[in-house]
Amino acid sequence: MKIGELAEQTGLAPSRIRFYERIGLLKTVKRQSNGYRSYPPEAVLVLGMITAAQKAGFSLDELRTLLPSDLTQWNHQALTSALRQKIQDIEEIQQRLADSKSQLQDVLTQVEAKPNDMDCATNARRVWSQISFGEAAAKATSKSDSTIKH
Repeated sequence: MKIGELAEQTGLAPSRIRFYERIGLLKTVKRQSNGYRSYPPEAVLVLGMITAAQKAGFSLDELRTLLPSDLTQWNHQALTSALRQKIQDIEEIQQRLADSKSQLQDVLTQVEAKPNDMDCATNARRVWSQISFGEAAAKATSKSDSTIKH
């Protein structure tokens, strides 16, 4: 099939398809005698996998190492290892996001607990000093915990 048909079937722009070819992700392309690209039916599958993998967080460099030039030659161990690593990466990101959310909720609680007789600038100083002190205290506690021998 020609690039226009492939673009229609995949929903990708022809420029995106040519880009994937240029960087080595789409390897099943053949050139006809007139110079036109010719794509086999499995190009639809490869482009679908590329799109889905990018949505799952894989970079183009990661995909370049994972996608075989022949879809019948998958490296099962490399694929499962990459999938496990990506799951671990996502879990770490989720933990960092949960920590950030918790910190922001704590700040919001402190800001909303502003005494009625306190102006906003004073309240901001109060909140930030508690947050700064809390972070410093946590670091000091963590440091002292690590020096204690059990």
